[in-house]
Amino acid sequence: MARYSALSLLRNALSGHRRWPRTWQDAEPKRHYDVVIIGGGGHGLATACYLATRQGIRNVAVLEKSWLGGGNSGRNTQVSRSNYFYPESGAFYEHSLRLFEGLTDELDFNIMFSQRGILSICHSAHEMEIYRRWANAIRMNGVDSRLLSRDEVKQRVPQINLDCRFPITGGFIQERGGISRHDALVWAYARQASAAGVDLVQNCEVLDFESSDSRVAAALTSRGRISADRFALCVAGHSSQLAALVGLRLPVSSIPLQALVTEPVSAVFDTVMMSARIHAYISQSDRGELVVGGGADLYNSYAQRGSLGTHLETLPALVELLPLFSRLRMMRHWAGTCDMAYDVSPIVGPTPLENLFVSTGWGTGGYKAIPAGGDTLAWTIAHGCPHELLRPFQLDRFRDGRLIDEGAASGVAH
Repeated sequence: MARYSALSLLRNALSGHRRWPRTWQDAEPKRHYDVVIIGGGGHGLATACYLATRQGIRNVAVLEKSWLGGGNSGRNTQVSRSNYFYPESGAFYEHSLRLFEGLTDELDFNIMFSQRGILSICHSAHEMEIYRRWANAIRMNGVDSRLLSRDEVKQRVPQINLDCRFPITGGFIQERGGISRHDALVWAYARQASAAGVDLVQNCEVLDFESSDSRVAAALTSRGRISADRFALCVAGHSSQLAALVGLRLPVSSIPLQALVTEPVSAVFDTVMMSARIHAYISQSDRGELVVGGGADLYNSYAQRGSLGTHLETLPALVELLPLFSRLRMMRHWAGTCDMAYDVSPIVGPTPLENLFVSTGWGTGGYKAIPAGGDTLAWTIAHGCPHELLRPFQLDRFRDGRLIDEGAASGVAH
């Protein structure tokens, strides 16, 4: 795999950029693999990449029914943070954030990770007390967090309207949080995985499985039968559908999470700001668009489109907080399909079928978990038992009542 550099950029510029090597190779599926990963989004590609580069398992295929990154990996708001309340979640997402910090160098691909801070604002003395406890819990988990007064919020975001409908009383910030470029992250993992020998098979839909009560023998796809020693489901939004094909019922439901972008403007907003009270969050992309999100929809659906009702809730909230942006035009809107576990925490690891693994239940936190999700699932597949960071997130917690309720930290009312 040729390394990217200033010299290679100059050399290819002289040839009109016509001689760049392909970023990854489109593979024809083989009949058998050591591991088949179903889902060519961030989690599937990261798992395949780490299986090949860290675990030494290279006879791996990634099966994607459409194109790489065409699902939730291309339908999110690019936020990365680790300011979760419970120690189990904090440890996992902190591992992911630390991986994000080194990914550009590790994968030799600029993912444009910008650590501009994640600012959570509050609107009452009661909410400020809750945030104080949250920030303290985060610090006890070994994750950076700092409380901000009302005046400090204004210093950080000069455009904010402190005396909005729900006046702002303060907030807290994780300075190391930020955003990256979601398509760059997908391409980086795909490039590295392909270079390590992983077969990336696009336009290959899994239609059914050959399975018994204890094992999966093969995937029956639109491109033929593909057998493997181990299988992993990394199909955010559709995990329950594929799991049902082998008789496995997962404790997840699929709901849309909507977002939108405005027309591009000059760089004016240098943080990621969110409000749980009026349920809106905002950042500015590298292209100048304001990326705006709200709460998850309260109904089950596989739709990947925006809706007027959500826009009528989210856009007034944005204008209430930041009147400066009131005349910007909305350019695009979309929705991702989220697998929401009952306790709003992920389910990652082995299943009752001895050679089937699953990565699901990420809810609204799937993008920020991609590096750690891939790293820990690859280790789990290679060793046949859950990675230490994944032990709290196994399926048996629903049987034993060991739930990890991260609804508040995930921005989900349930």
